[in-house]
Amino acid sequence: MPSSSSAPAGSAIVWFRKGLRLRDNAPLVEASKAGVKHVCPIFVIDPHFGPKHVGINRYNFLLDSLKDLDKQLSKRYRSRLMVLRGKPEEVIGRLLKTGKPLLSAKPTLILWEKDTEPYALKRDAAIIKLAKQNHVEVRTFSGHTLWDVEQALAKNKGKAPTTNNAMQTLAKALGEPAKPLAIPSKLPPLPPGAKAYDVPTLKQMGYAGSVQGYLSGGETAGAARMATMLKKTSFIRTFKKPQTRSTAYDPPDTTMLSPYFKFGCVSIREFYWGLKKVCSGASHSKPPESLLGQIYFREMAYLMGASIPNFDQQAGNPSCKQIPWAKNPKMLAAWEHGRTGFPYIDAAMRQLNRVGWMHHLARHAVACFLTRGDLWLSWEQGRDVFDKLLLDADWALNNMNWLALAGVAPWSPPFFRVYHPVPKMDSALNVKDPEGKFIREFVPELGKMPSQYIYAPWTAPMEVQKTAGCIIGKDYPKPMVDHDEVCKANLLRFKRALSKAPSTGAQKRKAPPASAASASTKRQRQWKA
Repeated sequence: MPSSSSAPAGSAIVWFRKGLRLRDNAPLVEASKAGVKHVCPIFVIDPHFGPKHVGINRYNFLLDSLKDLDKQLSKRYRSRLMVLRGKPEEVIGRLLKTGKPLLSAKPTLILWEKDTEPYALKRDAAIIKLAKQNHVEVRTFSGHTLWDVEQALAKNKGKAPTTNNAMQTLAKALGEPAKPLAIPSKLPPLPPGAKAYDVPTLKQMGYAGSVQGYLSGGETAGAARMATMLKKTSFIRTFKKPQTRSTAYDPPDTTMLSPYFKFGCVSIREFYWGLKKVCSGASHSKPPESLLGQIYFREMAYLMGASIPNFDQQAGNPSCKQIPWAKNPKMLAAWEHGRTGFPYIDAAMRQLNRVGWMHHLARHAVACFLTRGDLWLSWEQGRDVFDKLLLDADWALNNMNWLALAGVAPWSPPFFRVYHPVPKMDSALNVKDPEGKFIREFVPELGKMPSQYIYAPWTAPMEVQKTAGCIIGKDYPKPMVDHDEVCKANLLRFKRALSKAPSTGAQKRKAPPASAASASTKRQRQWKA
């Protein structure tokens, strides 16, 4: 019989943030074997992330994920997820000092999965300081990426790769990522008499309206989707991201796992090893187009975000060309709400508003349209809209992609290659929807417009518009710009800005003369990103 001195003592706090799962969860595994008497799983709803900054679909996905995690903890361990509300520094600071409102005394240990976003780094530094002041041990773990971000950067001399090939080279140098951790078989219980703090409702968090998203949040739904995808061996082995259709919406043409990776409902390491198993010994597509290549892009974004100063803004960002973007709130609002007069652009933006998702090629098109292509508005404004509305809004990936598509980063395509907002079926946007089903779904005003005019309805004769019940300029907006004219002007602006700014390496390709840049609309339409 063990002596009383070896009996478990003290309590541990497992602070869930992004890793909203039981599988491959290092803090949970560590807490299960830390020798403590009680474990309190908590999530803190930060008022910083509310209706002003987070759209209803994305917030609902988070609440779904918290409910699922609570249910799993209850079913497997007879525990609960304690969902507290308030500024984390204050809520957790009180826990570390007094144990309240969950414990009768302060905990001995707090554990969490590391985060590399600037807001999180500042928050976590404050929590670590508070823990030290109250003599509470802190243990943190990597788990949101394939490799520990700090170790990967150290291996690459402190710099992030800026191409998928460079990321693959770094991956080889780092060696295979760790295998996923098993779910703990046991977990110390909550303290006796612990009051439950339930997951709030959307209404309680200040949201009104209905949710129309494609996906339910949570590990249960995410794990099921990942398992289904990993059974589709032919799909995985032949997958090439640029060949997926930007207009496929129900179901979409991709895995739709990105929201689950963003919230950590499923493990990126588990998916990685699943892909490796499916592709082992078989012919398969290669990075960057393959699913493994997409994982490498994600890893690269995290390394960029952790190592490039001011990664989320133009000012002070060494990887961003200094472009004198315009400010036009009316144009921005028209773009955000799908009222530009270009049906493909509007359908994509309305899809984003309605369900919180958009195909990556559609993201390319609307980003190019907002910035260098047509409206000449800052990528930071577009990034903020995506950050609010996308289910898979991820700080690192969102900034990396907007920098790329605005043409301002070292990893950008040539700035003078512009997506045309009236895409052809064989364009790089991979529309492949001659009947315009995608547009009819999300821009119902054009529901009866003949297919030959669906992408450019202003070209339809007035009699056709009347028959379709959609008068352009009345029932649906006229195009807010003449694409060919503004594109020509914008390319000249961009070229002038580059000639005045010190080089960051973002634009090593020689820009064509203005006449050549605008002369071939066909070349712009057929550009392969």
